Amino acid sequence: MKSVKEYIPSGQTVKRRFASLSSWQLEKQKSALAPDHVWTNEDMDPVKPENQTWTIWTWMAYWATDTINLGTWETASAILAVGLSWREAIPAIVVGTSCVAIPMVLNGAIGAKLHIPFSVAIRASFGYYFAYFAIVSRAILAMFWLGIQSANGAICMTIMISAIWPSYGNIKNHIAESQGITTQGMISYFLFWIIQLPLLLIPPTKLRYLFLVKIIAAPITALATMGWMVHKAGGSGDIFAVRATVSGSQKAYLFLSSMSSVTGSWATLACNIPDFSRYARSSKGQFIQLPVLPIIFTSCAVIGIVTTSASQTVYGEPIWNPLEIVEKWLHMGHGGRAAAFFAATSWYIAQVGTNITANSISAANDLCVLFPRYINIKRGCMIAAVIGGWVIVPWKIISSASTFLAFMGGYSVFLAPIAGILASDYWIVRKQNMDVPALYDPNGRYSYFRGTNWRAVVAMLIAVCPNLPGLAYSIGMNSDGTDSVNISAGAKNLYTFCWLFGFVSSIVVYTALSLIWPDTDSLVDETIYGHDVVVGGSPIDEESGMHGKDFGNVDAVDLGKHEKDGMKV
Repeated sequence: MKSVKEYIPSGQTVKRRFASLSSWQLEKQKSALAPDHVWTNEDMDPVKPENQTWTIWTWMAYWATDTINLGTWETASAILAVGLSWREAIPAIVVGTSCVAIPMVLNGAIGAKLHIPFSVAIRASFGYYFAYFAIVSRAILAMFWLGIQSANGAICMTIMISAIWPSYGNIKNHIAESQGITTQGMISYFLFWIIQLPLLLIPPTKLRYLFLVKIIAAPITALATMGWMVHKAGGSGDIFAVRATVSGSQKAYLFLSSMSSVTGSWATLACNIPDFSRYARSSKGQFIQLPVLPIIFTSCAVIGIVTTSASQTVYGEPIWNPLEIVEKWLHMGHGGRAAAFFAATSWYIAQVGTNITANSISAANDLCVLFPRYINIKRGCMIAAVIGGWVIVPWKIISSASTFLAFMGGYSVFLAPIAGILASDYWIVRKQNMDVPALYDPNGRYSYFRGTNWRAVVAMLIAVCPNLPGLAYSIGMNSDGTDSVNISAGAKNLYTFCWLFGFVSSIVVYTALSLIWPDTDSLVDETIYGHDVVVGGSPIDEESGMHGKDFGNVDAVDLGKHEKDGMKV
């Protein structure tokens, strides 16, 4: 086992790192699949069999940890606030999460079978170089949300410290109001970020231990908060008696808009779910996502509705953020402060868990492909933490940049077609048969015309362009609710279900173009593997059942590019 000193760079190394970019260059690793002239690192390669540790229970724990967070709790508030009742809110949540669970399973199958990340898998449909558009889009969004989640999680840190030292709430502010944060808030944010930093480096193969902690802490805290509020209110309140304040077509479009908002919140994972499914032990276990995601998400949202309803009875106003309820416990003596500390700690773990599973690892995988000469998974996580945590100034975005938030919220306009094209390419066009080694070769069968598949470009344009007026309208909305951009009623209505339109239309267009004008050079009759053949080892190939050693002493790259004696390798 390495000592701690071996991880600490020498003074000479530190000086060299600041003096030359080349000193940051990673040692060139021999990829199992990529040609020698392509710079790559091991983190981009298919996951080795010994690291395929995710089981069906890991998947269930993954979604339990990813969906139980402050954002999910408050989801129903946005739906009720627009004039719908719980009778529309809950179905909208169920339908919305079910819609996104479908591409989650379809695209998750790619990683589960081939054990490759999203940033490599997308090359088959977009082309080797046009894939960078999807990769960059996903990386930026992941780092953005990592920062936003951290800024929200800093509130947990404030409550935790105040529960131990009440005087922490009296810290004098020395930061200008225009910065969107106070001195106390900055201290809490820094502590949240610095404690979270080493946790972001947990390898995906070890995440099941984090899942175990969060799956115990977060649900218990959520149920305990609801139970306490219901007990104080003497019931669940009167929110279940409230009727919708809208009707007719307006009600229908608000339902679609709410459903699209729920779906859009998971639009990123619907694209890059292979980043996690690549660690699956079985190609079938990930199908559990289809029922688990809607069930857990809806359950958490219902808990939020009931708790908020009870809070209106107790405090005279609805409280949608559970941390605001927990914060009130700080003024209820020693017992209340203890309860506040443990509750805030649970939500802290929930926020960190979501950052790891939904943002940090995803951004790191993308950065690995963008800059393989300098970035591996660990470095990618660190870079994402710095950019997302500090460079984008997330606390200022939350406090003032409503336009930017509207744009990022509408980013599913671009992500939905990416998910649709990825799914249709794998399931319909290629019938689940891909040449894995060719995905790592810029001159391979997925290079198309100068690295771009024109069918994906056309499908993206047709799926995205009709929703651009609606996105512009959303961004141009003034703070007082008035319109600064004028568009037709039809464009507004279309934007209410932008994710569903983008996903479905991209599938239809891409599939039609690929079937009418197929690129025969990119099609294979059977999957060509390569990731299960390891020189000097003997892992089992998932499809053929053969051992690596059975192929003899043959180079792994050659095995990945050809078929030997009719056997898939």
